Amino acid sequence: MSSFEEKVNSLAERVIKNNLWRQSETFNLIPSETTPSLLVKLCEISDPSGRYAEHRTLKGEEIYFYQGIDFIREVELEAQKELKDFFGCTDVELRPISGQMANEVVFKGLVKFVNRNKPPEIPSRRLRLVLNNDLTKGGHLSSQPMGALFNLVEEDPKTGKEKVIHFPVLKDNPYKADLEALAELLERSRPELIIFGKSMFIYPEPVKFVADLVKDWPDRPILMFDMAHVLGLYGAFQSPFEEGADIVTGSTHKTFFGPQRGVIAARIENSPSLRQLWLDIKGRAFPGSTSNHHLGTLLGLLMASYEMNAFKDEYQAKVRANAKAFARSLKSYGLQVEGDERDGFTETHQVLIRISSYGTGQEIARRLENNNIIANYQALPDDESFLTSSGIRLGVQEMTRFGMEEKDFDILAGYMAEVIKNNRSVKDEVICFRKNFLKMKYCLPEEKAIPLAARIFSSIFPQPGFVQAFIENLARLL
Repeated sequence: MSSFEEKVNSLAERVIKNNLWRQSETFNLIPSETTPSLLVKLCEISDPSGRYAEHRTLKGEEIYFYQGIDFIREVELEAQKELKDFFGCTDVELRPISGQMANEVVFKGLVKFVNRNKPPEIPSRRLRLVLNNDLTKGGHLSSQPMGALFNLVEEDPKTGKEKVIHFPVLKDNPYKADLEALAELLERSRPELIIFGKSMFIYPEPVKFVADLVKDWPDRPILMFDMAHVLGLYGAFQSPFEEGADIVTGSTHKTFFGPQRGVIAARIENSPSLRQLWLDIKGRAFPGSTSNHHLGTLLGLLMASYEMNAFKDEYQAKVRANAKAFARSLKSYGLQVEGDERDGFTETHQVLIRISSYGTGQEIARRLENNNIIANYQALPDDESFLTSSGIRLGVQEMTRFGMEEKDFDILAGYMAEVIKNNRSVKDEVICFRKNFLKMKYCLPEEKAIPLAARIFSSIFPQPGFVQAFIENLARLL
């Protein structure tokens, strides 16, 4: 066998091993991940995955720069419609290929917007002041100067640091904003951009409170909600547009059902100023930040949007109920759950536990992984940095979609307590337990999805005899 074939076979075997491990032997509790449905996956690898469909608005007309893309153009327009229905908004931009890119596109568009009417002799400026969630208090990297805000915010000449301030939090519950202190901060500082949203996210953001405070300012700030973690819970958890937000961004692959992409949405009604900002944002999406916007995953996003709009009410309710049940169970087994028990510890898909009595976050996360429970370590608000993390961050969305109920999360919580508190190996028990949760819910049922999947698969590989040979080999394996 040639060296090439050896490498191919080796990689194939490792892919197979990883697929089986993650999909049938482990409980995946990473809050920022999900497994797409069979049909979404097949859309991802369909013909558009190797194509281009660059386009932009010129003189009021959408111009496409490649041929052969009528289908994917229709897909993009239809996906925009599905997501407008999901958000109840007026505008959707789908070309960013990640949530972080979606944020960066908005920030760059806003910088262009604030410089639009400046005299030619005046140099362009950056954003004067931004309010966001502190990274150490659960804020997301993409909303920080070290992330997507890099080089887009003015610096304080005295300190050399970017002019970014943070939401004040309650002393007795650092996962919630201190509204009294926030009102004082807003009146005193007058930020140009306010960014809601977190990566350590268990309670709603004070969107309506802020919107009501700033609505009459002559220089009203832009209100942006990064819903990356809670996008699939829009409406059940929080409805930013109804509360006064101008822009919503997010990832389509955490609580939403999609492949890994980003989205920007806006509700622009009777506001010429916001309409101009939206045009600047679109210009930063293309040609500013993307060329090929990954058309295979765009197609998958349309399929995922069908699923979400069909099943969101049932799915959202079950995710939030499972998260609260999981938190209660973890506490009942003697683990310290963050948040306020009177609130059920969480209002999202996330549950946070403090494990510093048993080891560092890194150590406990690895110990759980060794027992086929996949979580991630998390710096809690009083930790100095992620290097000294004392927390574990959990998400129930993926396993909820694989059929887990509240009673099942109680059993899983018991296994976790054994691993964390007693360092007992439960790997074999966990593998056996996972066998109960292999069928995906909140999508087309298997008896209808599999015939469709077979037809899509045969169209992806139309070479004579390929599908028949594939099926014969698959039958031998099974």
